[in-house]
This record gives sequence, C-alpha cells and structure tokens, in this order.
Amino acid sequence: MARFAALRVLPLAFAIAACAGGPAPAPAPARVLLVTGEDYPGHHWRETAPVVAELLASAPDLEVDTIDELGTLGAIDLAGYAVVVAHFKNYDPAVPGRAGFDALARFVDGGGGLVLLHFACGAFQEFAADYERLAGRVWNPALRGHDPHGTFTVEIVDHRHPVTRGLASYETIDELYTCLDGEVPIEVLAQARSRVDDRLYPMAFVLAFGAGRVFHTPLGHDVAAFRSAGTAELIRRGTRWAAHGDR
Repeated sequence: MARFAALRVLPLAFAIAACAGGPAPAPAPARVLLVTGEDYPGHHWRETAPVVAELLASAPDLEVDTIDELGTLGAIDLAGYAVVVAHFKNYDPAVPGRAGFDALARFVDGGGGLVLLHFACGAFQEFAADYERLAGRVWNPALRGHDPHGTFTVEIVDHRHPVTRGLASYETIDELYTCLDGEVPIEVLAQARSRVDDRLYPMAFVLAFGAGRVFHTPLGHDVAAFRSAGTAELIRRGTRWAAHGDR
C-alpha cells in the first residue's frame, strides 16, 4: 500500500512544479555497478578500475558503486541497479561461477543494462556458449590476440545510434583486439583496421539480450587508454544507453 502511495507522489510533484512555472524535478541518477577484481596480469585492474569509475561518475545521470570481490556477484541484489559494468576476466571457474553468471544473465534478460570493457570478453570461458549470447562476441584463444600495443584510429561507422550520434572518429593508443569470435547478431558502432592483417575489427558494438541492452568494447588496455577522450566518451555514452535506452 505504501509503495503505490509513494509512486503517486511523483506525478503530483511534476504537476505542482508545472503550475508554479518551475522546472520539473530531475530524474534520479541511474545506479551503476562496476564489477572488477581479477584480470590478466598485464591488465592492472587496481589502477584502471578507479579511472573507469571516475569517467562514469563524471556523467551527472550516473551514480557508481564498485565491487572487487567477484565471488559476491551471485549474492548481490542487482535489482537496485540500472546497469552492470564488467571490468574483469576470471580464471577460477567457480568465481563468480554459475551462480554469478546466471544472476548477471537474469538481470540483463529482465531489462537491465550491461557494459563489457576490454578483456571482459574473455570472462566466463567455462560458459563460453552461454556467454557469447550475452556478450555478442567473446575471446577465442585460438585466434591472434591483438595488434602490438600502439596508435590506431577508432572509426565511427554508425552516426545514428544514440551512443555514437555526433561523435567523430579519433586516434588512440591501445590494444586493437583481433580475437573476438561469435555468430550472435550485433550492431557495430565503431571499428579499427589492423596494421598486421589489414582487416577491420569491431571496437564498439551493441546487442539486445532479452529485454536488456548490452554495450561491448574491447578498448581499455591501461589507464592511458581509458583516459583517451574518445574512448572515455564512448564508454560513458555506452553506459548511459545501456541504462536508459534511447533517452
């Protein structure tokens, strides 16, 4: 009973503001859960996770919480969050395990947003087929991993999508991943050309999973890569879109 009464207060507040000629109350920020805590040793998550949290929190409509204990993923109540940002690659099949994966998949299937950063494409190798449906593309260890760390151009190819609308192609210093594999339909928003094989590879893409939205980028090797203005804006926008949709 109290729950429904509380829901009726919001329209009333908007009506009062309208009658008074004042602005309508701003919507509450979307809550973001950044999940980190383990990665390939060459990926220094203790350094990069705070940078990711900072770049997300710089958006006024995002509010960020961070967990660095992967084993707790299956026990956390995700219902209070609009989007989960995965910034990890687990190596122990039991951590976060099936419970953690299923909790994440249920959250997205039910309408939650998911953002996957850099080597999060390699997470959940123990459930690779299931994870591919959620992530769109996953790390295939049989493929060449990436170009040598260096400079390349991230080319924006979809100028109509809310994530990339108005964004220009940009140059960054990062790892150009060539190891993503999968057959799930995705919408590529940005790509880059490999200096090694002269092929184009997706650098940002989106997909639907149930009622939820997934934004996936293999960019973000180190602190400098995340602080690249173009990549930071791409991740901010991708997270906002995963949380809000086309708003």
